[in-house]
Amino acid sequence: MAEDGNVTSNLKLDTGSNGPMANGEDTTPVAGLLSQYVKDLSVENPNSPACYQWTDAPEMDVQFNIAANAVSGELHEVELKIRLTSKCASGTAYIIEVTYAGLVGMRHVEDAHAHAFLYAEAPRILFPFARRVIADAVRDAGFAPLLLEPIDFNGIYLQQLAAAEAQSAAAEGDAAKA
Repeated sequence: MAEDGNVTSNLKLDTGSNGPMANGEDTTPVAGLLSQYVKDLSVENPNSPACYQWTDAPEMDVQFNIAANAVSGELHEVELKIRLTSKCASGTAYIIEVTYAGLVGMRHVEDAHAHAFLYAEAPRILFPFARRVIADAVRDAGFAPLLLEPIDFNGIYLQQLAAAEAQSAAAEGDAAKA
């Protein structure tokens, strides 16, 4: 049956460029989230109790930032920082700031792939948990829970790469003219 070319005969389990080395060393690229936690949380309700009487619709301002720091050779900390401000004509109802972090382990990952994992994939994994922390914080501040819309971190990452490449190309073009 193996000679028929079925699935098991095409696995190519012998050593190769994608498999483990002949000496048994594991060289397969691996990246994953090892731990996640709330690193910082701030809830401000500057106009309470008056804000609970306001009837005008609030404007929501959501800002986010991503940071990645090397902890050791194979371990990185990714921080997803989200600042949420609810304002209306009467004033600021609340301000929520959360830094939700995760420890990411990576081994045998090329630099370009590691950068993409740290700044696009890891925030995508962390975001639902940070969103829950924000919803709970808004509710605990006395307001209706707020569920943030999903964010396309991969799309944003690709946009920022394209913008950086365009800026670099423009700078090289300006330097060539001088």
